[in-house]
Amino acid sequence: MTDPKPPSSPTLITLGCRLNSYESEVMRSHAVEAGLQDAVIVNTCAVTGEAVRSARQAIRRAAKEHPGAPILVTGCAAQIDPDMFAKMPEVTRVIGNHEKMKAETWKPVDLLGGHEKVRVNDIMSVKETAAHLIDGMDGRARAYVQVQNGCDHRCTFCIIPYGRGNSRSVPAGEVVEQVRRLVETGHYEVVLTGVDLTSWGADLPGTPQLGNLVQRILKLVPELKQLRISSIDAIEIDDALFEVMAEPRLAPFMHLSLQHGDNLILKRMKRRHSRDDAIALAEKLRTLRPDIALGADIIAGFPTETEAHFENSVRLVEDCGLAFLHVFPYSPRPGTPAARMPQLDKAVVKERAARLRETGENALKTHFSRHIGEIREALVERGTSARLPDFTPVKLSHDPGQAGRPVRAHITGHDGRQLIGEIEE
Repeated sequence: MTDPKPPSSPTLITLGCRLNSYESEVMRSHAVEAGLQDAVIVNTCAVTGEAVRSARQAIRRAAKEHPGAPILVTGCAAQIDPDMFAKMPEVTRVIGNHEKMKAETWKPVDLLGGHEKVRVNDIMSVKETAAHLIDGMDGRARAYVQVQNGCDHRCTFCIIPYGRGNSRSVPAGEVVEQVRRLVETGHYEVVLTGVDLTSWGADLPGTPQLGNLVQRILKLVPELKQLRISSIDAIEIDDALFEVMAEPRLAPFMHLSLQHGDNLILKRMKRRHSRDDAIALAEKLRTLRPDIALGADIIAGFPTETEAHFENSVRLVEDCGLAFLHVFPYSPRPGTPAARMPQLDKAVVKERAARLRETGENALKTHFSRHIGEIREALVERGTSARLPDFTPVKLSHDPGQAGRPVRAHITGHDGRQLIGEIEE
């Protein structure tokens, strides 16, 4: 995704997760202060082989569209395989995930001078994550706050810990201060984000948990209209987070890292929950918050997956009442245990991913149908695009000219991709 380019700002190409989007804004600020307005910054993702290919394509495209501009490549793919990007003639510098967040990295005399093409250190040696105060996210109705980085778990399919390092948390006081600043600069909604959100606090004094942080934000920043939590591990939701689930200012939406619906495959993935755990969690969340919508990540075509294993993932969509599905066709990541397991034919993986996406599309239409006839508050993102508190997309009847502000909309139908809403004047 190429972000809209404000005046006198570098071109940012952000791939992958919400955390990358947040970090791109930090880099934008550092680059502007350093006078790198003409640079192109490519913030890569490594979650799949396709994500890495997309990064390489984006770099080549950027070189054609911005001839002569320095191209600075960073993010998880750059951290994991810096030499691959350094060999690309289009690339000026490769910058590590830890280095990219430091203002001193972006000094032009150091960054663009000399012969050092790679600035990537050992991410596993990083022990702390600092808060980075930004006033908002350009072109977005909501702002993201990084509260955690890295991951201590080693799922057999996942390369991300080698791009992000071990889990480390931003202290609660710094998080609250950043949320307060974002509210003061006019943001209606703030999203807490991280690589493994539910591990927040494990490395802090007293080992607080994510629920404690959420409660603290809602208490100490009463002006915040809506707080949202990004993707979380299904098995690690703590009691304090369950307790605050009914709080109206906490958005009624949870995106769960489920990954599969079959117990044997979950074990081979080295996940820490079972199929029954996932179903029980979904039921508990709906009991605590009847208006909640649930999303999930699910991988199709994991090594050794049989048709019966796959069907358990398909059925999990209905059994958990999922509305939003993020389907990953499995791709082996070199260096991970799953890459050494017996692989499925690529055509089988592709076909199963397509079937799972179709299941997700039907589940989303069912979710849409539940909203028809309601009058709901929707946060305007840009133009006629908006979202309900449960993150359901809405196309408004006209542009209210209120990006970043809520409007009341009468939901009259859907087109399979989004709700249709008539603005209530």
